[in-house]
Amino acid sequence: MRGNLPCRADLEGVKSNWQGRISIVSLVKVPVVRYFGGVKICVVGKGGREHALIRALRESVSQPEVFCFPGSEAIHELEGAGTVEAHDLDSLISWMMMSSIDLCIAGEESYLVTGEGLANRCDEAGIPCWGPPFAAAQMEASKEFAKEFMQRHEIPTGAASGCADVDEARAAIGGKYPTVLKFDGLAAGKGVAVCPDEASAEEFLQEVMVERRFGPGRLLVEECLVGPEISIFAAVSGPDYLILTPARDYKRIGEGDEGPNTGGMGAVASRQLADPELMKRIEEEIVGPTVAGLEKDALNYKGFLYFGLMLTEDGPKIIEYNCRFGDPECQAVMPLVSGDLAEFCLEGAKGNLKPELLSFSEDWSVCCILASAGYPESSRSNDIIGGLDQISNARVYHAGTKKIGQDWATNGGRVLAIVAGGETRQAAVELAHAEAAKVNFDGSQRRADIGRLHF
Repeated sequence: MRGNLPCRADLEGVKSNWQGRISIVSLVKVPVVRYFGGVKICVVGKGGREHALIRALRESVSQPEVFCFPGSEAIHELEGAGTVEAHDLDSLISWMMMSSIDLCIAGEESYLVTGEGLANRCDEAGIPCWGPPFAAAQMEASKEFAKEFMQRHEIPTGAASGCADVDEARAAIGGKYPTVLKFDGLAAGKGVAVCPDEASAEEFLQEVMVERRFGPGRLLVEECLVGPEISIFAAVSGPDYLILTPARDYKRIGEGDEGPNTGGMGAVASRQLADPELMKRIEEEIVGPTVAGLEKDALNYKGFLYFGLMLTEDGPKIIEYNCRFGDPECQAVMPLVSGDLAEFCLEGAKGNLKPELLSFSEDWSVCCILASAGYPESSRSNDIIGGLDQISNARVYHAGTKKIGQDWATNGGRVLAIVAGGETRQAAVELAHAEAAKVNFDGSQRRADIGRLHF
């Protein structure tokens, strides 16, 4: 045994105890190399997560041709991903059909619930999609839907009540603090507040339910769970699944987890984040029952599935699902993945999950986010970025950048992800921060405690 999982060389062909389905231990040491040449993949999204996914796809042994919609200048220029002549979901589907795209990968969640849903439209067009259909994507699009799913399938989670207005929310809180308030719909990772007192709860209620910062929608009042958090990712194809490298992210803007929530200021990934006993419990109590529940409810899930967990005194409990890879956890996880991600996703989208196509490093990976001035309340653009040419021992993923002449400049809240690895957490932490410190732009924000806090 090594790290949090058994050595793959010792576990070739071993199946999960969970209903005989493929699990985290269903790995071989060396991935199968199969050149299926000429495969064309379209990734949907434009941020740092998609940048990381596309680089991993282009590093696949099958060497697919990759396109990105809507993409970004960095994705198209640095990764060589082809551009897509489309402006909305309808034109995207038409372009993929005309371009003979073999696989569509959903990076960004919003397209899964736009109109009929990206996966549904792909299915109608005969294009395999690595991303869940509209009905299954409600696991992320509606926190109330997800909570009812957890309760129905007896998956450990906190107690919660759905509310239609401020008065119902106040009644559900009942003067008990701390409490957790969650906007029911998509909110780019910012629609959740842990409220220690009435004043903070009232501020969030005003912002979300009166001012409608995130648009119309209900609110979930949830029990405040206490403990360290961990992000678990699974590749799901119908009844089969593969658990990937665990991660931990840092949501708040300030060091020490102070200040408002963001889309994520950094992440740590390693198979050593959780020991074998904990991973076994997570699989048996949460991942396995979730996949079985998706099958029982006929939701036909295919794609990455994120499990946001709280490790409470009573055991792991799920906080939320996301129907895609986390951001910035994806940026931390992808450098630890080798093999053929392209064929893995293609086969999974066809209902044929092949875990032998991937292998995972036992090392650590640390991702430091550089955010622009004003983030998360606002963001500032057009600040010239310096020092990128000095990066020598880390991967750079662009989230919110653009070209001004020959220079890269800020163009969003989260600007860059600097990712470095090492055999130990400390080595990865020190390298990631040293490399991130080489990059500079006016108003840059970076947490110096990424990878250090909570360990």
